[in-house]
Amino acid sequence: MSDEETMAVYARSAADYAAGFSQVKDTFHEADYEAFVEGLPKGGTVLDLGCGPGHWAARFRDAGYRVAAVDASPEMAAYAKDAYGIEVSIAEFDDIAAEGVFDGIWAFFSLLHAPRDDFPGHLLRLGRALVPGGRLTLGMKLGEGEGRDELGRFYAYYSEEELRDLLGVLGYTVLGARRGNGKGLAGAEETFVVLTAHV
Repeated sequence: MSDEETMAVYARSAADYAAGFSQVKDTFHEADYEAFVEGLPKGGTVLDLGCGPGHWAARFRDAGYRVAAVDASPEMAAYAKDAYGIEVSIAEFDDIAAEGVFDGIWAFFSLLHAPRDDFPGHLLRLGRALVPGGRLTLGMKLGEGEGRDELGRFYAYYSEEELRDLLGVLGYTVLGARRGNGKGLAGAEETFVVLTAHV
């Protein structure tokens, strides 16, 4: 189940979040986008998991991919519809039940809101949802344990080594990783990692 306090923050801040982070051409993460799409077939099917304001889903669509966009926030879904014409399914991570459907799953700084105890199960479901050889891009913040930011959002933190090990145990092959630093909605400078893997 989604964390109520986290969801309340996104309900209040959907427009502010979108204004700060929703750019169809996000050059800050261009390397991550390129690493993801280079492994996708032309016109392939992509799941944008936790699509937020919809800018990545719109970019995949505009590049010719078939896109399924999912988010737990009705407010974010409404923004994605209004701003980009993206139809978003309101769903939580536990609701992903597809098997062998997606050529790629873009889990870009969404699963970091899942409790550590639930995280392996989510990754297993995503692995089943991918076609053989399908590609996963996973964006996470680096750190230890669990906690809340200044806005009250829940986060689970990992080291890159933990993420690599967990993906390997669950049947993924990590193809590459990129670290960086950036400011989120709360304004704090944090270190992140984006891993690209396939099943």
